[in-house]
Amino acid sequence: MIKELRAATSAPMLDCRKALQEANGDYQKAVDWLREKGMATAAKRADREASNGVVRCIPMAVVVWGVMVEVNCETDFVARSEKFRTLAHEIALQIAASAPKYIKAEDIPAAELDHEAEIARARAKEEGKPDNVMAKIVEGRLEKFKDEVCLMRQTYIRDENINVEKLVLQNVAAIGENVIVRRFQRWELGESTSKD
Repeated sequence: MIKELRAATSAPMLDCRKALQEANGDYQKAVDWLREKGMATAAKRADREASNGVVRCIPMAVVVWGVMVEVNCETDFVARSEKFRTLAHEIALQIAASAPKYIKAEDIPAAELDHEAEIARARAKEEGKPDNVMAKIVEGRLEKFKDEVCLMRQTYIRDENINVEKLVLQNVAAIGENVIVRRFQRWELGESTSKD
């Protein structure tokens, strides 16, 4: 069971053994225990310096769009690992498919959030929503806006049960190092530029 658990979770052998002991041999509880431990470990690693990594470029075969993303980790050893490179590739594909504008919600300029709040407020008024629930409606629509434009909050394209932040945290737990999406750029054929 330890080998099976290790294959399914990529957790270290000793952690798999401890998980099965903690779960009294229940495989699913052991998986849950490892996931919880991994998320806690990932949170502890969040403050560690991540200055190694890869820059991943994804051009589409028919050249309709292209993506360049920088994903950092702590060591060159991990940066060369298959697991880390696969994660960087998945993040690049996410950016290509979902076209985020920002990495995280804190990156959104206050002026843009204010503008979106005004739009949400005007839309709620037009829909005849009462004033006593207006603030909640605006807040809900702003959260939905952040989910759409922020990479880390977007639903992961290969698993609708998690977002990109959770995907990264799962990989932090498996890789054993802090991982940061530093920056990205997405181009699409025919899109307008600010100079147009």
